[in-house]
This record gives sequence, C-alpha cells and structure tokens, in this order.
Amino acid sequence: MEHPDHPFTELFEQLGLASEPEAIKRFIDRHAPLPEDVALPDAACWNEGQAEFLREAIEEDADWAEVVDHLNTSLRKG
Repeated sequence: MEHPDHPFTELFEQLGLASEPEAIKRFIDRHAPLPEDVALPDAACWNEGQAEFLREAIEEDADWAEVVDHLNTSLRKG
C-alpha cells in the first residue's frame, strides 16, 4: 500500500495549528523535549482531538504515520 507524502506543514494544519515554518519552530521549541516515557499522543500539549488523530495515525500506520514520526522525533530533541 502506498502512503501519500504529507509535508510537515500539512500535519500542523491537520492538527489545527499554525503551519508557517516559524510557528512550527516555536511550537517545537516550546514543547521539546518530551520525556521518553511519554507517548507522543499523551503529551500535555495536545487537545483530545489532536491526541486521537496522532494515536490513530500511529496505531493504524496511516498515511500520516511517517510525518507523525517526524514530529515525534522533533519533539524528543532537546
């Protein structure tokens, strides 16, 4: 099964967040690093809908999974 390639900015749009590169950088700077023992969807920075979207993308290996993994990696860096 082929997965569409979603840009990082599109993920932020899907999450209802500002998607300009500067806004994405601010978001990551504000919320990183996530503790290793906290799953991405369980981080305090998400509302219920955002957390559910992230959880489904990961669990279902959805077409968003690759870019969600990129977000996870970005938020783990300190």
